[in-house]
Amino acid sequence: MDIFQRLKNGEIISFSDPDYKIIKKKTSRTRSLQVELNSTSDTHDFRKIWKKITGNELETNTTVSIPFQINIGTSTVIGKNVFINSDCTFLDLGGITIEDDVLIAPKVSLLTEGHPVEPEKRNALFAKPILIKRNVWIGAGAIILPGVTIGENAIVAAGAVVSKDVPDNVIVGGIPARILKNI
Repeated sequence: MDIFQRLKNGEIISFSDPDYKIIKKKTSRTRSLQVELNSTSDTHDFRKIWKKITGNELETNTTVSIPFQINIGTSTVIGKNVFINSDCTFLDLGGITIEDDVLIAPKVSLLTEGHPVEPEKRNALFAKPILIKRNVWIGAGAIILPGVTIGENAIVAAGAVVSKDVPDNVIVGGIPARILKNI
């Protein structure tokens, strides 16, 4: 089983793991492609580079604004009619799925990776998937942490830090995010 599958299976991977160099190699390749991605103003070129990074076609009615940061890429799937504004960061080792009709404001971070709490184990990495369901709006500067699902039609207020699943049809905000209102 490769290191990416081990992470997706919930294993905590030490930085000293002999296979950790595979993650470093993959992130280095993605960083190189990101330079190209963030330097082009041509939509056709952007979509070609996106496919090199993620392995997936970007739907023609989906927009990803630059600059955009992603560390792996091949663990991100984006649906139809999605708008991702500028300065967003995706750490996608755990997998990021964004369903159709999602709006993501500037400076949003989707972070599927983290480190153990115990100081002696902190030189390690774990990953948990993020799922953004259909018709979600994530406000500027929000941070979505590992393992979170944002429910259908939900709104995440600007600046929120979401550490737990968000039900369908609610507005959440704050640090940590809590339900502010039903829609």
